[in-house]
Amino acid sequence: MLPTVAIRNLEHHFGKGNLRKPILLEINLEIHPGEIVILTGPSGSGKTTLLTLMGGLRSVQTGSLSILGQELRGANKRRLNQIRAQIGFIFQHHNLLKCLTAYGNVCTALKLHAEIPRIEYRSRASAILEAVGLREWIDAYPEKLSGGQKQRVAIARALVGQPKLLLADEPTASLDRKTGRDIVNLIQRLAQEDHCSVLLVTHDSRILDIADRVIQMEDGRLT
Repeated sequence: MLPTVAIRNLEHHFGKGNLRKPILLEINLEIHPGEIVILTGPSGSGKTTLLTLMGGLRSVQTGSLSILGQELRGANKRRLNQIRAQIGFIFQHHNLLKCLTAYGNVCTALKLHAEIPRIEYRSRASAILEAVGLREWIDAYPEKLSGGQKQRVAIARALVGQPKLLLADEPTASLDRKTGRDIVNLIQRLAQEDHCSVLLVTHDSRILDIADRVIQMEDGRLT
């Protein structure tokens, strides 16, 4: 079975000339279908940069980064959009659209999937919002939600399309112990039942037990 993620000699820098600063160095990594990998490391070590590269949110500069058999380096906009449609991304900051309800925010992910008929949006969005404990808040706008509730909407948005790859940046940071555990159990079930690959960046030692592997990043290198 081909790996969901295949990274070879990936490097990334910020700035130019004398201000050029290495962020990622000699990254080699494979993540297979159904595998949960937790990435730890100090702030500023390059973890979030790696996630955004894998999610097609930054351009690959050096090396090879393949997602679901598709090379991201040099990929055109159309191919990137096709790849992104198969990736769920939980941002460290929820990044909800203030003008949309919880339901509306979740539906923005469904619109990436042309194969899902619009008539199914309500049932799919409602089911995933109920799964993250927001049954009574489906039609609430972000300004009416707490920080933890906003994060749960963001998690529902990432999961509703049943992604083949889930990238999560501190998904439990603003959640209490019980809610955090419920969320990682949901992620674990997605991996087991749908063979979704998961890369989860966290400082939360309470959830390390769900991982098949725990890897560490320090000074832009995987150790």
